[in-house]
Amino acid sequence: MSRRAAVIACGALALDVRRIAARCGWDLEVVPVPALLHNHPHLIPAAVAQASEGRDVVAVAYGDCGTQGGLDGLPRLQGDSCYEVLARDEVRHALAEEPGTYFLTDFLARTFEHTVMRELGLDRWPELRDEYFAHYTRVMWLAQRLTPATRACAERAAEVLRLPLEVVEVGNTGLERGLERLLGAAA
Repeated sequence: MSRRAAVIACGALALDVRRIAARCGWDLEVVPVPALLHNHPHLIPAAVAQASEGRDVVAVAYGDCGTQGGLDGLPRLQGDSCYEVLARDEVRHALAEEPGTYFLTDFLARTFEHTVMRELGLDRWPELRDEYFAHYTRVMWLAQRLTPATRACAERAAEVLRLPLEVVEVGNTGLERGLERLLGAAA
């Protein structure tokens, strides 16, 4: 690419998008949108539109993420969620095998205390855990980088939810391929 292009990225994926861009030699401005908007997905399209203002946007690093089509028509990653963006086949297989699977990405594992516990009020009302997570039967960490620190975070999240943890190493290949597709279409 000869000009500086922008990727509007979910805050949960922005760091990975930057790493991939640097490794691949893509000259991209990565503009993060707050990951906590996943708790209010109806606000994501407006936030993406605002972040896009005045930029040459070539890609939106989001799945649908609960927007109910609010990001359709934009050059976005394929998939209903970041879980599918990272590991479409693994996620579909896991849900077919056990529909009560709660997924963690590296970001969600590392930020679980804030993004789940505090944001859902479980730190103040722990009895809500049974209400929110009653139908989950396991936690599956889609490990992008299998580090001891992130593993400890994933184990802690599963412990808090009182669910067994399964670890599936997925890397960032799915995200990278999705970005390549979008950047190739923009070229």
